[in-house]
Amino acid sequence: MKTDIEIQNETEFWPIEKVAEKVGLTSDQIECYGKYKAKISYDLVKNAKPKQDSQLILISAISPTPAGVGKTTNLIGIVDALNRLGKKAITALREPSLGPTLGMKGGAAGGGYAQVVPMEDINLHFTGDFHAITYANNLLSSLIDNHINYGNALKIDYRDIKFKRTFDLDDRSLRELYIGLGDKNGYPRKEGFNITAASEVMAILTLAKDLMDLKERFGNILIGYTFDGSPVFARNLDAENAMAVLMKEAIKPNLVQTLEHSPAIIHSGPFGNIATGTSSITSIRTALSLADYVVTEAGFGADLGAEKFLDIICRAGSFAPSTIVIMSSIQALKYHGGVPVPQLKAENIQAIEIGLENLMVHVENMSLFNIPIVVGLNRFPSDSDKEIEYTLQIMKKSGIQGYLTEPYTKGGAGCEEMAKAILSLSSVDASKTVKYLYPLDIPLEDKIEIIAKKIYRAQGVEYSRKAKRDIQKITSIGFGNLPICIAKTQYSLSDDPKILSLRQPYSINIDEVRLSSGAGFVIPIAGNMMTMPGLPMKPNSQNFTIDENGLITGLE
Repeated sequence: MKTDIEIQNETEFWPIEKVAEKVGLTSDQIECYGKYKAKISYDLVKNAKPKQDSQLILISAISPTPAGVGKTTNLIGIVDALNRLGKKAITALREPSLGPTLGMKGGAAGGGYAQVVPMEDINLHFTGDFHAITYANNLLSSLIDNHINYGNALKIDYRDIKFKRTFDLDDRSLRELYIGLGDKNGYPRKEGFNITAASEVMAILTLAKDLMDLKERFGNILIGYTFDGSPVFARNLDAENAMAVLMKEAIKPNLVQTLEHSPAIIHSGPFGNIATGTSSITSIRTALSLADYVVTEAGFGADLGAEKFLDIICRAGSFAPSTIVIMSSIQALKYHGGVPVPQLKAENIQAIEIGLENLMVHVENMSLFNIPIVVGLNRFPSDSDKEIEYTLQIMKKSGIQGYLTEPYTKGGAGCEEMAKAILSLSSVDASKTVKYLYPLDIPLEDKIEIIAKKIYRAQGVEYSRKAKRDIQKITSIGFGNLPICIAKTQYSLSDDPKILSLRQPYSINIDEVRLSSGAGFVIPIAGNMMTMPGLPMKPNSQNFTIDENGLITGLE
C-alpha cells in the first residue's frame, strides 16, 4: 500500500490562486504563503456573512480507539464527493498541533487519497499561527511576573496564578516547575505549562469574531486574584493590545486544497478532550459565505467535540449544522466490544454487536439536538463482507441511515453515497431549529450534571472540595452563566479511559473547575486530565527522516 507521502507526490497541486477562484476569491482577497498556501484577507473575514442557503455539515465519531475511525479522512472524502456531485463545497478544519504530530498521534491532514495538502507544511509550522498564539500567551505571563517583580501594585496573589505559560510540544517536565530562581531573576513562584492547543489564547482565537472581539477577550482573561480575593484580569496589566498585535496575522484563516483540489480552510487548533476541538468561528463563517456546503469536524467522539461544538461554538457563532455525520469502523466497534488491538483484524460478529452500543449512544445523544443524523462505516482492508453487511443491517433495523465509506483508497468517489444522503437531509435552517442541551442561566452544577447524565450516561457527578470551592468562586464573581467545556478522556464516555462498557455503572468525578473568562466558558476537569501531554516511549518523531533534497518521510 502506498504511503500518504507517495500518494501526495503523484498528485499535481494547483496554484493556490486557482483553488481560490473555485469559490470566487480574487487575488486581492488572499495573501500567498508560497505556491500552495494562503491566508484569506482580513477585510473579507471581518465582513463575511453566511449565504442564505448555505449548509453546514458536522462530522463527529464514536469514542476513539487505537485502531482509528478515520474521521478527518472521511470529512475530506465527503467534501470531494460533494464537489464531484456538482456542489460548491469547502471544508473548515482545525490546525494540527506539533505536540501530537511529533508525539503519539501523528499528523492530522487525512490520509490515502483523501488528504489536505501540502501535508508536511500543514502539520509542521504551517503559516505560523501556533507560534503567534504561543508568543501572545507567554507575553501575558511575562507581564504578570514583571508586574510582581516591580512592586506588585495590584496585590496579585502570586501563590495561585491561574494563567500558565504555553509551549507547542509534548513535554511532561513542564507540567509543574518553579521560575524566578537565582539572583535577580524575578520573584520565585510555582509555574506550569499548557500545550498551545490547550491554552486560553487558542480558545479565544477559535471563538473571536474579529480583531476587536479578540482584543476584548484577551483583556477578559482571568490571571488570578488579589490577596483579598478580588479577580485580576489581563486588562489590568494593559496586555490586550500587545497580545492582539501579535495575533493580527493569525486571525486570518488559511486556505489550502485537497488532493482533488477542493478548497480547504484551516484555522485554529484547540484540543477536543481539553478544549472545544473545532475550527474557528471566523473560518466557518467565511466558508459559509463562499460555498453552498461547508463540512467541518469536532474533536474526538460526539460526547466531547460534537456536544461542545453545538453548545459552545454554535451559540457563539449563530450557526448550526443541518446534518451530523457520526463516523465508525468495524475495527473500532470490535475494540469497544472487548477485542484487544492485536486481534482486531480477525472476523468477530459478536464483538461488533457489543461495540455497536457505543455507536447507538452517540446517535441517541446527538438526536437530543434536533438535527438529522447519518452514520458512516469507514472501510479498512481487514473488514470482511460479512462484518460490513451485518453492521449495516443492524443500523437499518435500528432506524439509522448507515453508509459504507472508502475515502482512503478511493478519495471522493468512496464517499459519494454518503454525500447524496447528506444532500437529501440538509435542507432546513438548523440555526432556527437546533435545541441546546441546557440553558445558560441555570447553576454551573446543573449544567455539568445535564452533560454528565445525558451525554456521558453517568449516574451522577462527584465533586472534590476544591471543585466546589472553584464553582462557588466563579459564580460569585459573575461568570455562572457561561457554557460548560468539560475536560475528559476521549477514550471512554466516562472519565476513566479503561471503562469501555456502558454496562458498568460510573459517576463523573470533577477534581477542579477552571474559568476561561476570555474564551467565555467554564472548564470542569474530569478525572486524570493533563493539559500538557507527555511523549510516549517511542515518539512519532523518531520515524521522521529528511534527505538532501528536503524530502520528508515518516510524517503520516
